[in-house]
Amino acid sequence: MGKRTGNDVGDHMEKHATHIVWDWNGTLFHDIDAVIGATNSAFAEIGLEPITLESYRDLYCVPVPRFYERLMGRLPTDAEWLVMDEAFHRHYSTHRLGCELAEGVHQLLEGWQAAGRSQSILSMYGHDELLPIVRDFGIESRFVRVEGRTGPSGGTKSAYMVRHLAAMESVDPRRTVVIGDAVDDALAARDAGAHAVLYTGGSHSRGSLEAAGVPVVDTLAEAVELAGDIAV
Repeated sequence: MGKRTGNDVGDHMEKHATHIVWDWNGTLFHDIDAVIGATNSAFAEIGLEPITLESYRDLYCVPVPRFYERLMGRLPTDAEWLVMDEAFHRHYSTHRLGCELAEGVHQLLEGWQAAGRSQSILSMYGHDELLPIVRDFGIESRFVRVEGRTGPSGGTKSAYMVRHLAAMESVDPRRTVVIGDAVDDALAARDAGAHAVLYTGGSHSRGSLEAAGVPVVDTLAEAVELAGDIAV
């Protein structure tokens, strides 16, 4: 599963210090252009029309086969899903190479850590692919745990979130804020007994995020500020 990283700040935290669980794709990692490019490249392989960023944000949902149902008018068959998923990840691996961290991420991570608070990453991106990317950006030491998906792609985050928080003994879910770009992040936080703040810079439109009933922000700086106020 996940691994301890960096200087293990969380081992020295008081149980009730505020913790942030960061999403990766579309949140810390500003890759929405790569996602749209990979999606449209995959669509071309199976005869679907290309999608705009606006339409993607309006329609995207998890589990991902439900997203394809909204586009196709039916759920893809198991065989179709495997083709779509493989094509997307193959194209994404190329498109993501031009992507960077979201604006201000280095300063936000450093400031949160310097304030004596802990943070981790939980992503539905593959674990073995996630770790080297985080390392390459030089931010691994900011986190007490970095964890990606280890099972099949396309599912929800809730069970991963429960296990992620349980693995960090110094972290209290009631004092934890999940920051992500998808409604699924809010649902995972709820199921794990944590709070959530959703960010509009990734996969969802503001309208779809607001339906989750948690705070919605346009910058990660606002998300961090809210996190510091929420879990007190």
